[in-house]
Amino acid sequence: MPMTLPEALNFIQSASWTVRKPGLERIAALTRRLGNPQDGLRFVHIAGTNGKGSTAAMLSAVLRRAGYRTGFFTSPHLRFYNERIQVDGVPISDRDFCALAEEVQTAAEGLDPSEFDLLTAMGFLYFQRRACGIVLLEAGLGGRLDSTNVIAAPEAAVITGISLEHTEYLGDTLEKIATEKAGILKPGTSAVLQIQPPAADAVFQARCAALGCERIPAVRAVRRSGGLDGQRLDYRDRRDLFLHLPGVYQCQNAALVLDTVDLLRRKGWNIPEEALRDGLAAAEWPGRFEVLRRTPPLILDGAHNPGGANALAESLEACLPGQKLTFILGVMAGKDRRAMLEAVAPHAARFLTVSPGGPRALDSAILAEELRQMGFAAENAGTLEAALPQASGPACIFGSLYLAGEARSRFSENALSTPGPRQ
Repeated sequence: MPMTLPEALNFIQSASWTVRKPGLERIAALTRRLGNPQDGLRFVHIAGTNGKGSTAAMLSAVLRRAGYRTGFFTSPHLRFYNERIQVDGVPISDRDFCALAEEVQTAAEGLDPSEFDLLTAMGFLYFQRRACGIVLLEAGLGGRLDSTNVIAAPEAAVITGISLEHTEYLGDTLEKIATEKAGILKPGTSAVLQIQPPAADAVFQARCAALGCERIPAVRAVRRSGGLDGQRLDYRDRRDLFLHLPGVYQCQNAALVLDTVDLLRRKGWNIPEEALRDGLAAAEWPGRFEVLRRTPPLILDGAHNPGGANALAESLEACLPGQKLTFILGVMAGKDRRAMLEAVAPHAARFLTVSPGGPRALDSAILAEELRQMGFAAENAGTLEAALPQASGPACIFGSLYLAGEARSRFSENALSTPGPRQ
């Protein structure tokens, strides 16, 4: 009998999120048993702390409009595992998900792969069998030892902004984290780099020089105007580009997209200017400064670290100037909550705390008490369902991708059927 959906989910979720000894040996052995499906594919490999998914989503929209069958591998998901493996913007079906899980289960016997190893191998197989012309491949954690780094030199290696996160795995300084992200750079590729803190930029410069990689540093994009419906920007010699995505930080992600498209063109990819502009105007990325309700505004943002919270605050200032919001906040234990709160505090009327899903969630009562001790007006709502009716004015839900997924499920009628835990 073919593997059922519950069986496929149990197989994926029974694997450890991380492995005891990081390395590429397990994913290399697994893909070898599967015939190395990644070797016949061409990639844009994307690493960084924040902005990877948005950058990949914009690139995917552009490349699809240029006529390429485009694979998209991303993590984590907001609601369903299917979201992680997409072709031409359509998530993998439950049927294909189950079939690939069964195939990978057989190949993985005796290897003890991580959950991310399994999903990466499934993605490679799916993209190969769907004959994708190009794949946007988002690293899951770090880069150097990330499962996605089993690929050969990609068409482009794109690195988004770097900040401190997952320090228990990647190191406790920007230099250490940048070193892990720079691990996706290989001889024969070109590096497209977002504007970086000096400590991180020095690491990338040295890595590019050592490998002989072309280095393409982004410059500052100029935001001309914007609001909740989107924004217009100039970048280098291009003028009046429209982004459907309203978050101010998306301008710099779009800068990476523009530089990557120019690089791909130089390498022979046919990407008309119309496809570029149309793709940027149409690209969507759920859970990142997403407008769930317009009157009064209800914003959903998956910001879950200080860098993300600062970007959220900048977008609130630009799109809702002078407005005080009710923040519905739920976080994972171990996050730098103080820095996140300090970033959004100037925009806060009050906080409603909730407990997001997942085993590492911080109890909402503890979070509310912490907020009150820091001088904020805070109430423990407990659940998102209880908090939403209390947010009658302008509001923002943020703090966790678990919470973002739950919020989207309440405002979206489109549902797949393979829920599961995020990274």
